[in-house]
Amino acid sequence: MFLKLVFSTVLFISTFLFAQNSKTANTVLMGGKPVHTYAKLPAVNTQAPKFSLTDVDMKDQNLDAYKGKYLILNIFPSVDTGVCSASVRHFNEDAASLPNTVVLCISKDLPFAQKRFCGAEGIKNVVMLSDFRSDFGKTYGVELTDSAMKGLLSRAVVVIDPSGKIVYEEQVDDIGHEPNYEAAIKAVKM
Repeated sequence: MFLKLVFSTVLFISTFLFAQNSKTANTVLMGGKPVHTYAKLPAVNTQAPKFSLTDVDMKDQNLDAYKGKYLILNIFPSVDTGVCSASVRHFNEDAASLPNTVVLCISKDLPFAQKRFCGAEGIKNVVMLSDFRSDFGKTYGVELTDSAMKGLLSRAVVVIDPSGKIVYEEQVDDIGHEPNYEAAIKAVKM
């Protein structure tokens, strides 16, 4: 009787935890295979979660530093991949023509690698930020929880308005695909 009670309790707890995780985890593709993120992105019409990230000069930057501006969070695994570097270049071009808007390019890359990339590519219109010593990936739900890329960030875009509210979010369905640049820019211009 005791073992039956223990087994039933363990089964109940396992089922509960699986159900909770499946509600919050998100599935994206990498090379055609499913991989999972820590959670779903924060929802549109909610306040953007606070964060602290490291800039290329090893200084902490937080959400409050950009208060009163539109923010485009360009989130990706590593600037050293073709699709990720293409997104930084694309948003660098777009950012030059967007008034009252800052593009934050966020990855787990070390600030040294981000600075090297920007210098080599002539990137001057975006802010590179590293999640190498923070919990941004979990807070925004984009940290990958399995696969060879476990611990890196998935590809996503979040747009935050000047009041700090999320007005657009896109969890890119396949890490190998570029985000919908036009939709992100449109969210700023609305």
